[in-house]
Amino acid sequence: MFEIGYGDDGTIVFSGRLDAAQSAKAQAFLDAANATHTFDFGKLEYISSAGLGVLLKAHKRLMATGGRLRLINVNSHIHDIFRYSGFDQVFEVERAGG
Repeated sequence: MFEIGYGDDGTIVFSGRLDAAQSAKAQAFLDAANATHTFDFGKLEYISSAGLGVLLKAHKRLMATGGRLRLINVNSHIHDIFRYSGFDQVFEVERAGG
């Protein structure tokens, strides 16, 4: 199951599995979202290449307005995906617990 919504502090909170089956839901939410540039991945268990594409599109939109995407509470599995794909060089990534 995948869920996306606003946290109490205005961050966008992801939970569950962001894969191809859920990427349209995530994309629709982010397209309608405000200029929030911090995504909380504390409850995200998995992200596929389709999910990475959703993040990249959001990042490009933010960069057009001078912003940058920041991902917080990233677990070690998802951090490894970002590192292996080189996306850790594209996004600001903060690992969980640090």
